[in-house]
This record gives sequence, structure tokens and C-alpha cells, in this order.
Amino acid sequence: MTNMIGVRLGVAAVAAALCASLAYGQKQPALSGMVRVDGSSTVYPITAAAAELFSEVQPKVQVTVGISGTGGGFKKFLEEKAELRTDIQDASRPITSGELERAAKLGVEFIELPIAYDGIAVVVHPSNKFCDYLTLEELKKIWEPASKITSWKDVREGFPDVPLKLYAPGMDSGTFEYFTEAVVGKAKACRADFTPSEDDNVLVKGVEGDAGSLGYFGFSYYEANRAKLKLLAIDGGSGEAIKPDQQTVRKLVYRPLARPLFLYVNKAALSKPQVRAFLDFYLDNAAKIVEHPKVNYVALSNELYATVRKRLEEATTGTVYGAPDAQAKNLYELYGRTE
Repeated sequence: MTNMIGVRLGVAAVAAALCASLAYGQKQPALSGMVRVDGSSTVYPITAAAAELFSEVQPKVQVTVGISGTGGGFKKFLEEKAELRTDIQDASRPITSGELERAAKLGVEFIELPIAYDGIAVVVHPSNKFCDYLTLEELKKIWEPASKITSWKDVREGFPDVPLKLYAPGMDSGTFEYFTEAVVGKAKACRADFTPSEDDNVLVKGVEGDAGSLGYFGFSYYEANRAKLKLLAIDGGSGEAIKPDQQTVRKLVYRPLARPLFLYVNKAALSKPQVRAFLDFYLDNAAKIVEHPKVNYVALSNELYATVRKRLEEATTGTVYGAPDAQAKNLYELYGRTE
């Protein structure tokens, strides 16, 4: 399993705490081989915890979990050479039209499995006493490509003249794509003068080390480092500033920065017993792993997880995001399920 330097999510602690309570099902035959996963740093804590727990059941199966960002992960998932492709792709946004075209060109069939909801955390240095919230319009003004804002005083009248230093996921990150589309109005449309990283721990370090900082990343990374960061509330246009937490994300009121998280599975990889066993284990225990205090995302409803499980069992390929209005709908609407 990939060692993510600086990670403080306590994957081993999650495994120890959950091991006795997870659903292992009937005793499975001993398996061996590899399961190759890559992609989103946001989804990483969930998949890494699932891999650690699975090793208790199948110690001879090696599950590697890389962090290339969602876009970088899809490049590995859709490698030209089939033998180099990853089995599973962690993604913090749905597959794009360009990636769909490449999958069709290569003949890669995939199964799309939503696994959780996340709220993108917008954070500042803990010494920042003047800003408790930002509006969507202010965020756009800060991050849009033509932005000339270099000081907090330019963000809102009354803010001090403190240099604004920006930290954000890199361009291969699904979080970067989702945030820019939700805030600026176009995916990857963003000013260039910010510090990027595909590793959210690097962004945490940047924000906590700079008094004028502003950054964003998956909520789990804020929770793991909340003593070193200040979480901002966001007014998405309703006139009410809301912070992400289990309830505001679950009820989808933390708009527009609540978003679903996914696994994409290469259908051909399901022929490998160790890949299928890992996915069965992952989905059987997803809710407990997702909402463990060391992981801190928002689980889907039992009904929706059952639908996702059926999607895997029936090897239903393709994406539910093909319709033009699909991005505006939540998972429950897309899958015809209730919360």
C-alpha cells in the first residue's frame, strides 16, 4: 500500500477499531495476487482503510493504493497497454466525456460505483480572526482566471491588507475540477498563481504554515488536521453561510461544494478473484469505513448501497452522468432511490 508521507488519518487505527465489527461473510478461500488502485487523494483514506482491513481477511493479496489525482488516475485506468492498466480508479468526480471517449476507443468497459459523499473544506490559517465565511461570489472573484486579488483587503471591505496565499489541488485532481466548475463556472478555469499539489497533506502543510493562506481540499483532511486549520462557512447564494459536516453534506445543503465520491472498476478485472473479493468486502463494509471518525466522510443510504452492490453483481457498465442535466442531480435522484 502506498505510503502517503504526512498522512494522519490513522488507517491502521481504523482497521483495529473496525475489525471485529465488519462483515466478512462466509469464510473465503485463500487468495493471492495484486489489486491495483490509483486516483483521487480524497477517496484515498476510504480505499486505504478498506485495503488495510481486507489484508486481515486475505493477507496474501496485495492491494496497492496510489495517489495520482482523479485525472492522473484515469490516465492509468485507461493506459494504452492493457497490462499496465489499474483495476480500480478512485475518483472525486464523475468520468468526463474525454475519458469516456478514450475508454470507448480502447474497448475498456467500466462499472461506476458511488461510495460516499464529501464536502470540500475551504480553510484558512487558524490565526485568521477576520474571516469566518466567504460567499460563492467572493470565492469566484478570488479564483477566476482573470483575478487580480493578491491581498485579503481586496476580497471584502474591512478585511486587512494581508497578502493572500492560495493552496489548491493540482490540475489532475478531481477536487480541482469540481471546485472550479462549481465556483468559477468552468472546470479547470483558474488563476495560475497558487501552490498546487495532488497530495492534500502538502496543502494542509501550506495553509497551516502561512498566516495569509486560503486553501481547499476534501473534508476528511480538515478533520484530521482541525487543530491546525480554521474551517470557513460558505454562502452558496442562499444568504446563509454553512459549514460542511455530516449533516449538511448528508442533507445536501452544503451547496455547491458537497459532491459524490466514486470507484470505477475495469470490468475485465472482475475476472481476477482477488479483485472481486476486495470489491465485495469494500461494499459490504463501506458505510462503517466511510463514517469512521478517522475517515470522516458521509455514507450513502442503505438503499443506495444495495443498488450499488447490485450494479457490481450484475456488472452494469457505463455512467449515469450521460444526460446533460445529470451533473445538477444528486445520487439519489440519479439512481431513483431515497435518502
